[in-house]
Amino acid sequence: MDKTVATAEEAVADIADGASLAVGGFGLSGVPEVIIRALHAQGATGLSVVSNNCGVDGRGLGILLAAGRISRVTSSFVGDNKEFARQYLAGELEVELVPQGTLAERLRAGGCGIPAFFTPAGVGTQVAEGGLPWRHTPDGAVAIASPPKEVREFDGTDYVLERGIPTDFGLVRAARGDRHGNLVLHRSARNFNPLAAMAGRITVAEVEELVELGELDPDEIHVPGVFVQRVVPLTPAQAQDKPIEQRTVCAPPARGKVGT
Repeated sequence: MDKTVATAEEAVADIADGASLAVGGFGLSGVPEVIIRALHAQGATGLSVVSNNCGVDGRGLGILLAAGRISRVTSSFVGDNKEFARQYLAGELEVELVPQGTLAERLRAGGCGIPAFFTPAGVGTQVAEGGLPWRHTPDGAVAIASPPKEVREFDGTDYVLERGIPTDFGLVRAARGDRHGNLVLHRSARNFNPLAAMAGRITVAEVEELVELGELDPDEIHVPGVFVQRVVPLTPAQAQDKPIEQRTVCAPPARGKVGT
């Protein structure tokens, strides 16, 4: 089955207002930038996003956020996105903060059809006991707080019940992919992308290099094609557009000091 779609615009055309999205990426590594821009142009709003973070100002999910298209975020990190923090504190955005490992497992569970699981992460904190502010009022008070979760003891240790997260769509980026949707990811881009691909009922993957069937070594495939419904081949310019979230540059060595 050839799952390739000519353009990102065509691939996101049926994402409706209020849809839930699992989006791959960590910081700006492995973020499906082209799909996100196409979704911004498409105009869907009231989106519920599940992602490790919400991009940065002007890149990644930060584009949708700045346009007021996102109503709720389930995330582990507010980070360097000042608009994300502003909307959250101003009561314009509902945010469920989740421990990073728990978020990863909730997405994996959702993709595997597992409704819930128990984990020790968060026991004895507001993660389990409730009271985390999900939404503020404009004056900074808590409008919606997280509810308490079930805690159960197993072999003398307490565990909190966490729900799996399936979503309407998964949006991911891969280094290589074939027409059946098998994906290969490179290094740090192999972060939340496999999990987001699993969680989405319909997953759209943008690939930097589209290869023919049989070119991918089965042992190197990180996301099997069963989890991917649409493949968007990127142009060389799109594939090379990889911003660095925080660039650190060291001073050049002093003259005559090279190698010492």
